Amino acid sequence: MKDLIPPTADQKPHQHKIHNDIRMDEYFWLKERENPEVIDYLERENDFYAKSTAHTVDFQNDLFEEMKARIKEDDSSVPYFYNGYWYVSRYEKGKEYPIHTRKKGSIDAEEEILFDCNEMAAGHEYFRLVGISISPDNTKAAFAVDTVSRRQYTMKVKDLVSGTYLDTSIENTTGGSVWAKDNETLFYTQKNPVTLRSEAIYRHNINSTSNETTLVYEEKDDTFSVYVMDSKSEDYIFISSYSTLTTEFQYIKADAPLSEFKFIQKRQRGLEYSVSHFEDYFYIFTNADDALNYKIMRTPVTKTERPNWVNYIDHRSDVLLEDLEMFKEYMVLTERENGLSKIRIQTWDGKKDFYLPIDGETYTLYTSTNVDFNTTKLRYSFNSLTTPSSALEYDMATGEEKVLKQQEVLGTFDKSNYTSARLWATAEDGVKIPISMVHHKDTELNADTPILLYAYGSYGSTIDPNFSTTRLSLLDRGFAYAIAHVRGGEYMGR
Repeated sequence: MKDLIPPTADQKPHQHKIHNDIRMDEYFWLKERENPEVIDYLERENDFYAKSTAHTVDFQNDLFEEMKARIKEDDSSVPYFYNGYWYVSRYEKGKEYPIHTRKKGSIDAEEEILFDCNEMAAGHEYFRLVGISISPDNTKAAFAVDTVSRRQYTMKVKDLVSGTYLDTSIENTTGGSVWAKDNETLFYTQKNPVTLRSEAIYRHNINSTSNETTLVYEEKDDTFSVYVMDSKSEDYIFISSYSTLTTEFQYIKADAPLSEFKFIQKRQRGLEYSVSHFEDYFYIFTNADDALNYKIMRTPVTKTERPNWVNYIDHRSDVLLEDLEMFKEYMVLTERENGLSKIRIQTWDGKKDFYLPIDGETYTLYTSTNVDFNTTKLRYSFNSLTTPSSALEYDMATGEEKVLKQQEVLGTFDKSNYTSARLWATAEDGVKIPISMVHHKDTELNADTPILLYAYGSYGSTIDPNFSTTRLSLLDRGFAYAIAHVRGGEYMGR
């Protein structure tokens, strides 16, 4: 151990010239994935790590087997209903990849396998399938695969009637795509081949004799990324451009794929907004008018510019709006107050306005897969530092709630063996910082108790206290685990 010398990478000066500025990068050459020198350096790093940790190999193997033993290998997702079919993804024991399936009309109907990723992964060292998008008539599925682990996905289309694959094969996409209502036009996002920035939206007709595509929109400002999506009502297709401080949306009717995209509101530095659709209005989730914690406005679909926006849900200085979910009869808001997430349900006529009852202070709560616009049933997920993840369904019309599935932890796990709490630490400037902590009930907390403290605060990303099966190996050995919800995230608002 004492004689081990860590490898060092050679420094090879490279100039970056951007914005009339020159920046030197001595390690730019390490991005050359096929360069024998790069491969040699990585192999030396791996060898150094292996030798440095050789004395822990048996313990590593024990931990791996211990953690693996808690995982249910033959598992499946909670079925969800969309456009006449129930969709389920499942795993089979001993197999590494999911099998994506559907059943027509009833959950008890015969299973139709859409994609068996285990078969598709054969011959590849790496495989990932993403972005399954079913055509409105249920006869085709767009999807994308990555066999290199660069997140540069090749988009393809499968005929679900014949089981064959169409000629469509478009490289270097983000993986996602949106169907127009004609069942033959796809919109997708192309990546920059060097920076991997999502930079352009293209249109492709799957019945074309080649992979011919049409550029719809190119995002020329490299501080922005661009994406395409459809409204939950399925009446509109949106192009969204995002930067750190600013967003911009464009739209067309989903039944007019060849029409020209129009702006909801052209970008204004510092103006953030996103768009949902219901009946004759666009609902705008925005920070307009200095709404630091966001508010909801609405505007007629025929008059989308900023002067036409009117308040619908007012801004509150002590409550952060995090998400908006639209249903035919309900609007569902995810809010955060004093660090704790809440789900608020309103009817469009205003006669009902209430919160789902949630107990505790160290939990994670969010709406989950809600693709059916017409349903009265809201699906959401709950877990905590001591409670495995549960998928729940709440009937907004009747108030009936049921657990659809709870994460199964194999072995001897008993949630009553663990204790969690929310603590507060005072920063140097007097601000109270919340800390979520968990430990085994038999672990005595004192100055000698080992603790793993995690903290991340940047880009407004909030780290919620969630359940982890691998963390149990730490807690069972006398450790405490804590998350410091430091500033930079949005745990206490913006």
